[in-house]
Amino acid sequence: MKPKDLNPTEYATYFGNYISQVSDEYTLIEELEISVHRLIKFVREIPMDKFDYRYAEGKWTIKDILQHIIDSERIFAYRAIRIARNDKTELPGFEEDDYAKEANGSSRSIQSLLTELAIVREATLSLFKSFSEEELKRTGTASENPVSVRAIGFIIIGHQNHHLRVFQERYL
Repeated sequence: MKPKDLNPTEYATYFGNYISQVSDEYTLIEELEISVHRLIKFVREIPMDKFDYRYAEGKWTIKDILQHIIDSERIFAYRAIRIARNDKTELPGFEEDDYAKEANGSSRSIQSLLTELAIVREATLSLFKSFSEEELKRTGTASENPVSVRAIGFIIIGHQNHHLRVFQERYL
């Protein structure tokens, strides 16, 4: 399954931006495996003095963004398992700025953030590998919008790719 296989009714319009940033070259599982290595390799090449840099007042640092990617992936994976298991409960949204403030990512080392990112992705990958085709196609409600399990997988990747582009365009 690739992003082009998704129906636009499987996700909220605003997630289309993330999904559009996922290549059709690889399947969902392949891209979950590859994309995290791409991000980690990229971050390891960033000069040390840039990790605490903010391109504008009130903007997050690279460390804050890495923590945000980790937190978001955990939330998206939680949504995926709830929906895959046919839980019909509407799932709430989350306020990313509040999470970032409380997570205190800037106080962490880059290595600890990258290690956690790799571990979280490994757990996400195992979760998505466990889903049947039927489970991947299940749809639930999160943040007051319909979303399928498979769309969540592509949103995780696209969200990460979005922030990689932000690093390239605004931090380096």
